[in-house]
Parts: sequence; structure tokens; C-alpha cells
Amino acid sequence: MRARQFTAAAAALLLAGLLTGCSDDPAPAAVPAWDVSAADRAQVREGGTLRWAVDAVPTTLNVYQPAATPDSELIARAVLPSLFRFDEHARPTADPDYLLSAESTPAGQSPQVVTYRLNPKAVWSDGTRISVADFTAQRSALAGANPAYQAARPAGYDAIDSITQGADATEVKVTFKRPYGQWRALFGPLYPASATGSPEAFNQPLAGEFHTSGGPFLLADYDRTAGRAALVRNPKWWGDAPKAERIDFLATPAAARLDALDQGKLDIATLTDAVDRAGGAEPSAAQAAATTVPSASASGAASAVPSPPAAASASGTASASGTASAASAAAAPPDSAGVALAVASAQALKRAESLPGLSLHRAAAPALTELTLNSARAPLTDPAVRRALARAVDRRKVADAALTPLGLPATPLGNHLLAVGQDGYQDNSAVAGDAPATQLLDEAGWRTAGGSGTRSKDGKELSLTLLLPEGSATARRTAEALTADLAGAGIAVQAKAVPVASFVSGPLASGDFDLALFSWPATASPATDERAVYAKPQPGPDGAPRLGSNYARTGTAEIDLLFDRAAAELDPAAERSLLQQADARIWELGHSVPLYQRPDLVAVRTGVAGAGAYGFARPRYQDLGFLATT
Repeated sequence: MRARQFTAAAAALLLAGLLTGCSDDPAPAAVPAWDVSAADRAQVREGGTLRWAVDAVPTTLNVYQPAATPDSELIARAVLPSLFRFDEHARPTADPDYLLSAESTPAGQSPQVVTYRLNPKAVWSDGTRISVADFTAQRSALAGANPAYQAARPAGYDAIDSITQGADATEVKVTFKRPYGQWRALFGPLYPASATGSPEAFNQPLAGEFHTSGGPFLLADYDRTAGRAALVRNPKWWGDAPKAERIDFLATPAAARLDALDQGKLDIATLTDAVDRAGGAEPSAAQAAATTVPSASASGAASAVPSPPAAASASGTASASGTASAASAAAAPPDSAGVALAVASAQALKRAESLPGLSLHRAAAPALTELTLNSARAPLTDPAVRRALARAVDRRKVADAALTPLGLPATPLGNHLLAVGQDGYQDNSAVAGDAPATQLLDEAGWRTAGGSGTRSKDGKELSLTLLLPEGSATARRTAEALTADLAGAGIAVQAKAVPVASFVSGPLASGDFDLALFSWPATASPATDERAVYAKPQPGPDGAPRLGSNYARTGTAEIDLLFDRAAAELDPAAERSLLQQADARIWELGHSVPLYQRPDLVAVRTGVAGAGAYGFARPRYQDLGFLATT
């Protein structure tokens, strides 16, 4: 989940109008934070089966295992407790189905103790009360003290000192070793102690045999071969009765979803990839709007899956003969593969919009698309060059190229840590200064000579490689806009599409790139979940730097400290201030350039209530169903 952050660094941060290249333009319309077919529960009829597309029936429903996928979380959330609900702006609210109250000791009081008052009606489907035993077992599994637990290690559990029962069986007290501001993200989802109480239990591929529920639904059928996971109403559920009688999660590849919807086989289906990858395999497919790389410390479920390009070996300083000049790159039309991708994507979108009996919901996904700069490879080792490159990027034009063809507002991203629709978001790009890129490059010794338009220094041209996910129409449009922007400043760019399967393990991990285009998950807890993306690489036992998730390979002790202070801050306003300061320092460092939020396109059958593009929010599964008039 993600914490919120507010304004705080300096007056300069308020100059959000200083978007590179378009400071005089009016502010763009904001991309919707969510778009859901909302309806009052009273309008939803009893019964019916909802058919929901997933990529595959997952191998596990334990979202804390490394093998978990976003589909693991989608299904698990329907059958397991989450103590807090997050709205579309990532703001937490205690879920009254599970909590009567939850309070932390105030900032400055030590130790921090969080007291949970559980809903006395909350029970597991086997009749066992949800209790302190479940909290204790989950903390033991996820704190990292016992390596026998094969866990993905979400942040925060290692900060817990002890868990005890309070005044009665409904009160749970969690005492922390150190202040932990993101405590609301813990225990969501919460598993029964029987599933986490020992390494042997925890490491099981929690799937078809898992029939214990603490949510409105329980698992009735789990057939990975047939591609179906079916949920039915939990007879022990104490909250609002589920409207739908059954939810079938059906394995449907992205390429098959439009046909399945057209044939009436699905009621809910995410179509982002179906549109973006409509051309199939390269040279006319698409992977995802700029590859999403999972954060190393994502809280809970495995976030979006990595889709970076594998690699053609990037050469940091391509020669004039190997790279088109900046001037020609700016003028060159898209290559044939790019044209094919664009045509296929446009056709798929038109079809998605016109399918009878369906509506297409559009919103911003909780994923931040950035241009990452490899600071370990010349000429990007020079912070001045990195800052100049960031100044050369017109983020509004890039967002327009990426999002407008999908029917979304061209909303640029101005923060490394927060999404545009997130509470506390602000554009901090102004701290990078207002000097034009051309001036910064001149001062750094990179000057134009001759008629090529490409800058050079000491006989080397300022030519860079740009890695993008293979087959993605959105990534192609983004790369073309970036190439044109950088060409205008005298920087030549050679785009390299890389297979998604090896994008992370190949060039990102090895450092064989100059620039890379991909996305990071946005969460409600950036102070903890996003720290690894920006933490200063530290030398390992062999002396080589340990990157974590920092593929830009640059950081500072000050940024690390700001993250740590924010994570320990119990006062929300103070936490936001620290995070804004961290974002400002990341801008000044020239680590990466935020571009836009990934789009989310979801088709929903007419008459289905409570479904769509959720943003940071999640379905309220008991409210999903069919309108009484359909």
C-alpha cells in the first residue's frame, strides 16, 4: 500500500508549471484515478455468476511467496481479511468487517504500540476466531528471522518487536522495535495461522487445497489445467451478504480477450495488454505501457510483473556511422515495426470501444513510467549531462504521445514517488532548475560542430541507447517522442527493443544500457516500498556494488536518510514533507525522469456493478453483481 505525502521542500517546489518545454501551457486535465461501474447495493440483484479474466490460474494464493502474481492477489483478496481498505487516492480506512478500531501511540512516544480492536464477529470459515495467533504466525513468517520461510519479505514485519493479546480475545497489541509509519499496510491480507505457523505450512503452494476463508467468498474449484478458479459465497461470512452467487476467474490470454468478450464468455477483462500488444510478437506486438518492474520491497502481493527488454548489447557511445544523427532522428518517421504496432493497437482499441453490451473503463494504473538513466556509464556519469537530459524531455508531449491515443488525458508525471491521483502528489520538477538543456550541455563541454546536429566532446558524439519493451505500441510512441525531444538538444538516441522476459535479468542487471524505459509499481507506502529503487548502491563482500532495485546506479546518503526518516515518521504531515524532500533530491541527482502513469483499460459487461479500473482501490467483492434491471 502507499502512504501519502504532501508539500514540503521549498517554495520552488510549488512552481509546478515549470514542465519542460511547455511552461506557458494550461495545466492538463488530470487522468482519472479510477473508473468503476458504481451502483448502490440495493440496485444489485441476488445471484448470478461473474466471469473475470485472469492471465493464468496462479500457482499460489499466498501473496507473500515469490511465485505470487497479481492474479494471486486478485483472488486472495476475495477470501482473506485486509484490515484496511485503500481508496482510489491510496488513502486508508479501517475496514469495519474486521476492525472496530486501530490506534497507534502518538509520534514521540516510545515504544510505538498499535492496538487493534477486532470485530468480534470475524471468524475463519472453519469457525475459528480471527485472533492474535494469526497475527503472530504471519509476523514470524515474514520478519526474516527464520530463513526456512520462503517469503518475499514485505516491508515492516521486521520492525515488530512483539505481538500480544490485549484486554480480551478481540484486542491485539503490536509493539514495534522502532517507529513504523506504514503500519496500516501490515496484515493485509491476513492468513490463518494454519497457513503461516510453520515453514512447512507457509512454503506450500497455497492453491486448490486452500479452502479456509475469512472473506465474503471461499474457494470452491481450482483447476489450473482447465484454467478456472471458482469462488462461492462463504456461509460463515458475517458482513454484507455477497450479491453474486459465484465468481469464476478464467485464464484468458490478452490476445484472446476481445474475442472472448465478443462471444459473451467474459464479464470483466483488463484490456491494456490486449490493446497495447495487439500486433502479436515483434515486429508488431506490444508488451505493456513501458514495462513494469516489481519493487524489491513491495508490500504484500507481487506487484506488476517485469516486462523489460532483454538485450541487444547497448553501446553507450555509438559512433556516427552506427547511430542516426540527432537532426535526422528528429525528422525520421517511425520505423515499419512502429507503424505496424500503432495500427494494430488503434484497431484493437476501436474494437474494444465498440463491442456490443460492454463499456470500456479508463483510468491511471498505480504504476509510474520513468526514463531511467544509467549513471555508471559515460557520458551519464556526469550529473550535469543527466540534468540536461532531464531538461530536454518535454514530459507533457511524451504523455500526450503515450496516453492520448488510448483516450486518456495527457497528464505528465512530476514525482518519482507518488502517482498523480495520489493524496499529497505534487510536481517537484522545478527544483532541477530552469536552465535550458542546450545551455547545460554547452557548460558541460558538449557542443555542436559541423552539420550533423549531434553534440560531441573530445571526439565522441553524444549518442545514447534507449531500451524499451519489445512489442509495446505505447513504449514505441514514448520512445519516438523522447528521441525527438533529445534530438532537439543535440543528443542522438538509438532505440533498442528488448524481449520482456530478459529485460531485467539482461541489460538492467548488467548495466548494458544508457537509457531504459519501464514502470515501477506505485504503492500506498513509498517510504518503505520505493526505497530500494533509489537507495545508494553499497559495496558487497567482493567489493562490487549491490544495486538492489536501483538500476540507475546512483544515490546519496541524504536520500537514504530521508526515506528512513519518512518510514519512521508517525505524523502524516511530517512524513509527506520528508518524502517531498527525497523526491526533490532525486530530481537534482538526475536519477530518472518521471513521464506518466501507465494506463489501465478494463472492459465491463453492461449491467455489472462494482467493476472497472480501480486505481489504488480494490474491489469490494460482496458488492459485485448484476443490476436488477439486467
